[in-house]
Amino acid sequence: MWNGDHDVAVELVADDFVGHWPDRDVHGVEGLLKAMAPLAQMFDSIAFEIEVGPISDADMVAARWRGKGHSPDGESMTFIGNDLLRIVDGKFVEYWVATQHV
Repeated sequence: MWNGDHDVAVELVADDFVGHWPDRDVHGVEGLLKAMAPLAQMFDSIAFEIEVGPISDADMVAARWRGKGHSPDGESMTFIGNDLLRIVDGKFVEYWVATQHV
């Protein structure tokens, strides 16, 4: 999803999804896509790579990732983060994220 294929959200995210960002919670597929939109608008190009994981235990999955992109003015930016997700019946139902610009 974060690499630009937003249609996959419908396949992976439950209707009762709750995403926990440090400053707010988002609800459902539409809420997630709205939360993702500003990031996509900040960059002409952006790509994410998984650096560690995914690591799973029961209904939980964790991963560390790195995102790299270029703003419309050509500035290169890098973000790192850690995600923790809870899965029920094969779909993401809850998500916690910690992100840092480096």
